[in-house]
Amino acid sequence: MAARAITIEDVARMSGVSRQTVSRVLNDHPNVRDEVRERVRSAISSLGYAPNLAARRMGGAKSYLIMAINDRQRTLENWEAERGNDWVDQMLRGGMLACEANGYHMLFELIDTDERAVTRLSEILSSLRPDGIVLTPPHSENSDLWELLESRNCPFVVLNTPVHDDMLQAGMDERAAAVSATRHLTDLGHRRIAFLSGRRDYGNTSLRVDGFLSEVERVGGETLVELADFSFDTAARVTTEWLESGAPPSAIIAENDEMAFAVLHVANLLDIKVPEQLSVMSFEDTPGVRFSVPPLTAIRQPTAAIVACACDMLMTVAEGKTVEPHHVLPFELIVRDSTARYAAA
Repeated sequence: MAARAITIEDVARMSGVSRQTVSRVLNDHPNVRDEVRERVRSAISSLGYAPNLAARRMGGAKSYLIMAINDRQRTLENWEAERGNDWVDQMLRGGMLACEANGYHMLFELIDTDERAVTRLSEILSSLRPDGIVLTPPHSENSDLWELLESRNCPFVVLNTPVHDDMLQAGMDERAAAVSATRHLTDLGHRRIAFLSGRRDYGNTSLRVDGFLSEVERVGGETLVELADFSFDTAARVTTEWLESGAPPSAIIAENDEMAFAVLHVANLLDIKVPEQLSVMSFEDTPGVRFSVPPLTAIRQPTAAIVACACDMLMTVAEGKTVEPHHVLPFELIVRDSTARYAAA
């Protein structure tokens, strides 16, 4: 016979309080004496009681759910190509652990970036009633989604997207990161530098391109910039065109690791040595860059920490507390073996 599930009534009986008092402790209500709170928590620990999420939701206004919204098309393209998705891995790692530490759950939804986005998000809000929404690019720049969430009184945090001053935001300084990456190359003597950018509808792309252009202009260099849709195949095609031209760049910065891997792939096919003949850099610094040949110099984007910060902000708001609206987390320049001093052919 299966063991009987421990209930909230069992906790109340052991701690000598009412069911309502146990519920108030579980929901962190302030009107419980410290001695009673500790007695209830001790009973919960002794019995191994795990509160039912539906019951917790009935006991208060919170749902204990934080929802993260990601670009459906781009995510599915990576999964269907069996390339995985390191951005999603890092996002889930940061968000799920932050929520778990506070008794919340993180859910992950894929939403198209077209006109269906508002309808789909509205359905999610109605059915799941999350305590907050994390909007990743390009959803973080969709004002229709902002208006929907504001009309439904659902707190949200935009990631990696500098928007209105009164919005909750978490990210890194995208422009400064691009300047840092480019300056690493200009300090090595590179003057003809190419930048593989992501997509026009990603605001962080424009910030990175702006930082890149300003640094190359500072040293009087030449630039090549091409949108490659964060795609391995597109980046490979563009890189081939650059490297087979009469005036190839001596260094290439890719806006994500997947495009940087494409650069290494093309260089190998064309028998161009990295870093002796071509320096290569990336943004993100997901685990795979350490095992590429050669290991990639990269800007380490603190994706997990950014998403964890966003979830912490939303959980704080759900508790009725105020939060600092803008959080800028530090990036790192990690120098490995894919960049070297410029050597004229």
